[in-house]
Amino acid sequence: MSSDRTDRSRPRPRMTGPERREQLIAVGRKLFAHKGFEATTVEEVAARASVSKPVVYEHFGGKEGLYAVVVDREIQSLMGSISTALEEPEGARVLLERATLALLDYIENDPDGFRILVRDSPPGQSTGSFASVLDDVVVHVEHLLAAEFKQRGLDAKSAPIHAHMLVGMVALTGPWWLDRRKFKKEEVAAHLVNLAWNGLSGLDRSPRLVTRPER
Repeated sequence: MSSDRTDRSRPRPRMTGPERREQLIAVGRKLFAHKGFEATTVEEVAARASVSKPVVYEHFGGKEGLYAVVVDREIQSLMGSISTALEEPEGARVLLERATLALLDYIENDPDGFRILVRDSPPGQSTGSFASVLDDVVVHVEHLLAAEFKQRGLDAKSAPIHAHMLVGMVALTGPWWLDRRKFKKEEVAAHLVNLAWNGLSGLDRSPRLVTRPER
């Protein structure tokens, strides 16, 4: 009997509890990224992992529990990158570039994770989504803009408005770039920062609408 046949006849060593949990998370992550939460079933997760359905329930209590763990890990990964980019005060322009590149880096290196975050969350789940990540980023950007506005003699009270606009601009461009990839990451970041920075540098102290004058 050949050694290959002998190796095939030996039973595979059973996974430990933590190993099985990690395997299920990896399987669920792939399915959630490509099919979404609603279209993914516990049966499919179990089949892909070569286990029975009760094993999935034992570790996560169901599909919702598995999804929550997957999303939480993605949020921690993305927020870790963005927080690091915003840590060191090197000037508003540099921080804007670093934060933009942090998001685009995540999209480029982890497209499955990004697809999970931008998909709809399960009904009744208000946290653990791309929207909640953006809310955290907005808070960081708001403080930076407020300080920058004060230095420029602009109204710091408008910082929250501009923070949401800037983060929203990058957040909407990210999924578009992921689907097309017609431009290099650095090109996309440069254009985003160009629009944001040059727009901020030319702000009016008291902006007014031309088409609808204040009453």
